[in-house]
Amino acid sequence: MKQEQHTPYKKRSQMQEIARRFVRNKQAVVGLIMLMILILAAILAPVIAPYDPLKQDLLHRLKAPSAEHIMGTDELGRDIFSRILYGARISMTVGLIAVSISCVTGCVLGAIAGYYGGMLDNVIMRASDILMAIPSILLNISIVAALGSGLQNVMIAIGISSIPGYCRIMRASILSLRDQEFVEASRAAGAGSFYIIYHHILPNCLAPLIVQATLRIGSAILSCASMSFIGLGIVPPTPEWGAMLSSGREFLRDAPHLTTFPGLAIMFAVFAMNLMGDGLRDALDPKLKN
Repeated sequence: MKQEQHTPYKKRSQMQEIARRFVRNKQAVVGLIMLMILILAAILAPVIAPYDPLKQDLLHRLKAPSAEHIMGTDELGRDIFSRILYGARISMTVGLIAVSISCVTGCVLGAIAGYYGGMLDNVIMRASDILMAIPSILLNISIVAALGSGLQNVMIAIGISSIPGYCRIMRASILSLRDQEFVEASRAAGAGSFYIIYHHILPNCLAPLIVQATLRIGSAILSCASMSFIGLGIVPPTPEWGAMLSSGREFLRDAPHLTTFPGLAIMFAVFAMNLMGDGLRDALDPKLKN
């Protein structure tokens, strides 16, 4: 008799398991699709945009949506659809760079505070408490007012205001890991502090940091729009969603499309990032075995 041959079971890798849980989350997949649409729109803006976003045509100002201008024109006759496409570039750039600034700085400070403790921990965390005590919008306004308006200064301001969140997450993760047996074994083998943090502690802290970064991109886009709305963000005539909202509010009664479409673009971007963040949080949680 022939013996039955059983195919050996291949255990999924950690990345495969995370991807499986992410794909099973329908909301997360929807958020990923929305994010990809936004990224493609930003990258392909010169190809997709039917008009120059800076070109003025005063003879066709405040035109309602039509076949010629699918989202209408603004108070200077510029095509709103083209400006929204180019504005996606600004918003995504601000979100990614501002989050990178805050994530890197916060992780470094949190690692130092959590691993070494003592006076360093006390100084870093008290400075973090001071930043957290100031409302983020007021802190952003103060920094931009001191540095001046512009894309670079807006990213710096938003990045600084977000540092305490990453710092606290990193510190809490290191406090729970620095006395673990694998860390003690590496320390006993003569490994230095940087090697232990980089090779042993940081990989075990990535999950909450990734989730925090994903969610903060949406918040950074909102903060940039808020700064531009009050006139302290992106300098005109650069197309930016918050600035478009600010300039369109004067024509809210006669031409509501000036504020409707930029507002929908902001909502679309933030909603996509929030869905992605929630999906990553569930996928990276080892307690979920669905």
